[in-house]
Amino acid sequence: MDAFTAGLLQRIRAAQTDLTMARETGDDFLAEVEQAELEDLHRLAAEHGVEVGAASV
Repeated sequence: MDAFTAGLLQRIRAAQTDLTMARETGDDFLAEVEQAELEDLHRLAAEHGVEVGAASV
């Protein structure tokens, strides 16, 4: 796995964690921000042929 792929997958995991935490604490604004970030990262992964996997969705 190259550095780009590893970094992208790590950013996806971090965004998922942050999104979960925002939802659990009721921070709707942060949840929206993290959801948008996650969508952007998934789009970027798709554009570069990086398979994210079911566990990361």
